[in-house]
Amino acid sequence: MYYQFGKVRPHLTTRSLNPENQETPIHFISFIEPVADSIFYRRNHFPYPILTPESFTLKISGSVHYALLINYSDLLKLPSKSKRVLIECSGNKRAYFEEKVFGEQWENGAMSEGVWKGVPLKNLLEYTGIKAGVNEVVFRGRDVGVKSSQLIHYERSLPIAKALHTDVLIAYEYNGKPLSQKHGFPFRLIVPGWYGMASVKWLNEIILIKDKFTGPFQTNDYVYYYKNGTSEQVTTNHVNSTIQQPQDKQLVKSGTHEIKGIAWTGSGVVSKVEISFDKGDSWEQAKLKKIPKEHQTVSWSYPMEFKSGNEYHISVRATDNEGKTQPAEAIWNKKGYGYNAIMQITVKAE
Repeated sequence: MYYQFGKVRPHLTTRSLNPENQETPIHFISFIEPVADSIFYRRNHFPYPILTPESFTLKISGSVHYALLINYSDLLKLPSKSKRVLIECSGNKRAYFEEKVFGEQWENGAMSEGVWKGVPLKNLLEYTGIKAGVNEVVFRGRDVGVKSSQLIHYERSLPIAKALHTDVLIAYEYNGKPLSQKHGFPFRLIVPGWYGMASVKWLNEIILIKDKFTGPFQTNDYVYYYKNGTSEQVTTNHVNSTIQQPQDKQLVKSGTHEIKGIAWTGSGVVSKVEISFDKGDSWEQAKLKKIPKEHQTVSWSYPMEFKSGNEYHISVRATDNEGKTQPAEAIWNKKGYGYNAIMQITVKAE
C-alpha cells in the first residue's frame, strides 16, 4: 500500500537565515514560464523592513525643480508598462571559483525571472524636472542595518543616462499580483540588464545628485577587485548559461534524453548555445526553444543518446549577438562577482 502525497514541489535552497538568502531551485523548474514568487531567489543584506504608513509614499528630491511625494494608490493610476526581466545576483555561481572567495556560496540559483509591472522611472523624473548638471540618481531602500559600525540604508545609484532608459521601472506588481513583502512591496526598482544589486527593493526615496555617489554598496561592495590591483563597478550581467538537467555526477538511465538548460546576457540577446562532449575540442549547437529576447533567459536543449556504463563530460557555453562568449575560466575577483565560465558536468549512464 502506498500513500499519495500529491505533487512534489521544489523548494528554495537556504544559504543564510539572518538575513535571509535563498536560491531558486533552478534545476527543477522551467524558465519558459515566469518563475513563481514563492521560489524567486531571495537576496538580503539586512532584515526585512517593517511596513508602516510611510512605506506607501515615495519621495523624489535633490536636483529637481519640483520635489515629488507620491503615494502608492496614486502611482497605480499613472501610465504603466509590463516587462519580463531576469534578475540575477552578481554573486551567482560564486561557489564555482577555483580559488575560493568569501561571501554567500551561491551555486546556480541566485537568479529568477518574471513579468514586472510599473511606472517608467523616466516619466516620474520628467514630472519633477531635472536640473542641469545632474550626474547620478540615488535609490534608497527602507531596509536598514549595521555596516562598518554604522547604521545605514541599502542605497545604490545609477548614471542619469541609465536611469532615463525607458525600461527602468518603479515596479509594484510581479506576475500580475502586487509585489510580495519579501521582494520589495510596495515599490521596487527594476533595472533590466544589470545585476540584481541595482534593483533596489522597498524603495523609499529617489535623490538626483550632481556629484558621484559614494555609499558603501556602491564603492566597497559590488566592485570587481582584480588581482592586478585594478577595479571597476559591477554593472551589466555577463553572458552565461546553466545546464539544468542532467545534474553533475547524476546517474542517468540509458537511452535518448534531452540535455537542457538556460542561457542569458545583459546586453543584446543570446545568439547561440553550444555543447561539447570532448572538453571543448569540438562544439555543436543546441536548439533554442524560442526567439531570444533582450533581458530574458532563453531555454535550450540537445538530444543525446546515453549508453549504459559510459561516462559523459558535458560542457556548455553561450554567445550573444555582440560577440561575447563564455570564457573557459571566469575572471577571478576578490568578492566573487560575475562568474560566467563555461559550465561543465560529468554524468554516467546505467
